Amino acid sequence: MSLPSLHHLHRPLGSTGLRVSPLGLGTVKLGRDQGVKYPNGFTIPDDDQARLLLAQARELGINLIDTAPAYETEHIDLVLVHSDGNDLHILEHEEVYQTLEALKREGKIGGFGLSGKTVAGGLKALERGDCAMVTYNLNEQAERPVLDYAAEHGKAILVKKALASGHACLSPGVDPVRASFELLFAHPGVSSAIVGTINPVHLAHNVATVAAVLGS
Repeated sequence: MSLPSLHHLHRPLGSTGLRVSPLGLGTVKLGRDQGVKYPNGFTIPDDDQARLLLAQARELGINLIDTAPAYETEHIDLVLVHSDGNDLHILEHEEVYQTLEALKREGKIGGFGLSGKTVAGGLKALERGDCAMVTYNLNEQAERPVLDYAAEHGKAILVKKALASGHACLSPGVDPVRASFELLFAHPGVSSAIVGTINPVHLAHNVATVAAVLGS
């Protein structure tokens, strides 16, 4: 029997023309173990372990990788501005969005947006941009208006902290991973959830759970 995969569940990333898996792989743990907010410590994988994890993700149908700006490439599919929390100031008084608009016109990037921390920032980011990355999970749903706007205007939403960075807790007998994905994908504005892991078992479980939620 073949393992569950996401190959047949790819969906549009807003109006960018890209099609992405409903689960994306966050890769911060591939190169950073300081200043991260996880409940347990971990060891950074070596190169072989990282290659195996990425190969597994591809075999499971994941084609969305969330990574840092250390690229060696002439084209980036999607660039997100990482906000420090001052979303509106960044969007209204800095030139980063203007620069990204120019890069998109030049064909160097396919789309752009903001990974923000406020509702106002998320809404402003989607007015001119293609995508917003928002926090949305069982514990935090304050940014739901951004999801609503995206659904109404054909914009893309990537969800960060989808599993509350490993802190999601429910009553005994309830699978917090499944409950989290059921919440996310019940909203039509959600394009994909970015979940970071370096554990192959967790990755396979996440994929199987998303496939079950979207297939049910």
